Amino acid sequence: MRSINPIYHHSEQMLFSELEWINKAKENPKHFGPLYKKYYKQIFRYVVQHVICEETADDVTSQVFLKAIKNIEKYEYRGIPLSSWLYRIAKSEINQSFRDKRRKREINIKNIHIAIFMEVFSDETKILNRKRLEEALSQLNGLDLQLIELRYFEDRPYREIGEILNISENNAKVKTYRAIEKLRRLF
Repeated sequence: MRSINPIYHHSEQMLFSELEWINKAKENPKHFGPLYKKYYKQIFRYVVQHVICEETADDVTSQVFLKAIKNIEKYEYRGIPLSSWLYRIAKSEINQSFRDKRRKREINIKNIHIAIFMEVFSDETKILNRKRLEEALSQLNGLDLQLIELRYFEDRPYREIGEILNISENNAKVKTYRAIEKLRRLF
């Protein structure tokens, strides 16, 4: 029986296979296909939550993978899935998209499993709580919103959140806790 790393939901064998794919892609970008297939949907879901419009999400996600292919030789394996690196690229591309469009950052919570997140709060009626949650989320700043999304909507461990945001694991925990406290006050 293979053991799964609970932090990243990857076994040692899965990480080793991924590293082989990465090394092949470094030799020839044509070999990036398995990595693209493995992570496209995951990265697209992350992007679409930030940009709302699926057409824009398609464009941003394409840019993420284009940059990944162009810069794969710069990638350094650190014992964690390639997805952390892809999320950092996605974050940068999302921010660039907003700078380009000079729009306020939005979140699409229609497609998110709110029920899981609602467990953090009291057991009041779900419809009222959902509306209150939507209003409270819209008042958070971009970093707080991203921390909550990564932790509660995507169920990412703090270590991976730290990797994605280029902060320490402990800093990710503290900032997420503070973001939740802000959300509770707004809620």
